[in-house]
Amino acid sequence: MKRFFYWLILLSSIAAYSGQIYVANNDDNSVSVIDNTTLSVTATIPVGLSPDGIEVTPDGKKVYVVNRNDDNLSIIDTQTNSVIGKVAVGAFPVTIAFSPDGSKAYITNQFDNTVSVLDTATNTVIHTIAVGSMPVGVAVTPDGTKVYVTNISSNTVSVIDTSTNSVIKTISVGNGPQFPTITPDGSKVYVTNYDSNSVSVINTNTNSVVKTIAVGDGPIGIASSHDGSKIYVANYSDNTISVINSATDSVINTIHTGNGPENIAISSDNIQIYVTNTNDNTLSVIDATSYTILKSIPVGKRPLGVTVVSDPQQTITATVPLTPQALFILAGLIILAGIARKKLA
Repeated sequence: MKRFFYWLILLSSIAAYSGQIYVANNDDNSVSVIDNTTLSVTATIPVGLSPDGIEVTPDGKKVYVVNRNDDNLSIIDTQTNSVIGKVAVGAFPVTIAFSPDGSKAYITNQFDNTVSVLDTATNTVIHTIAVGSMPVGVAVTPDGTKVYVTNISSNTVSVIDTSTNSVIKTISVGNGPQFPTITPDGSKVYVTNYDSNSVSVINTNTNSVVKTIAVGDGPIGIASSHDGSKIYVANYSDNTISVINSATDSVINTIHTGNGPENIAISSDNIQIYVTNTNDNTLSVIDATSYTILKSIPVGKRPLGVTVVSDPQQTITATVPLTPQALFILAGLIILAGIARKKLA
């Protein structure tokens, strides 16, 4: 009997997915922390003025929050969920992205028309790179060699060589480019064009636009699934998410979400999609298979950025919570395994 409960407890710990979702609330000057298992807010962290972009470091130990009206970043310790430091950057910073090894961070400064390069070991700005007019979004290739920056007023994307910290190419895209996302294999960059209601697809080998995909009205946020098979686009003006098949670069589904969807994050197991809804102060949790909303979670006022921190101690996750029914099934499997073992003995 003791062995039975040992296996039951062990299986419970394996099946329970753990981690945290962080949401930047622009009008509250705060970050909401949501438990991935219960899908409820567990903490609210005060940060700087008008937080926008938010991103977890590759090792999962810290979350950096971009405070637009403070011209700085707040650094959150993910173990204590407290602010442990602040870093000054350029004028009106918007978003942030990390190099794959976490040693550098790249921050867009909209009023400076620059990108700040941050050394995360010392949390100091070591380079400032001039880009296009009013840079907004930023993404780093998986090999860390290039950074792509969307310039909303010049309708371009600046390509930065990280070895020289210089712009090596400027790519014309649609009108009002907002955010980029890069496929896990690094072959393509997808850019939302707010005023064109489209997504530009950039080939990273040639740094040229190879396709333009029509999506919903007012696309802003965009994210790739971790396996690269899907691209999710938040269409702010018609309250939908466009689902793009990256193999064909075509829209295969449209998901209705909350009011004013702004940004998107994906769970590490590709099972759930998290969308900030700016106009109704919620986070939509969407099933990535059925494309149905599992829950709408109230957060702070005008949520913008969102990022997901997986528990570094959790090595195996499940797609469903461990309900009493699931426990009954697990118990049955353990009993059957014991009977089979006896017959073989």
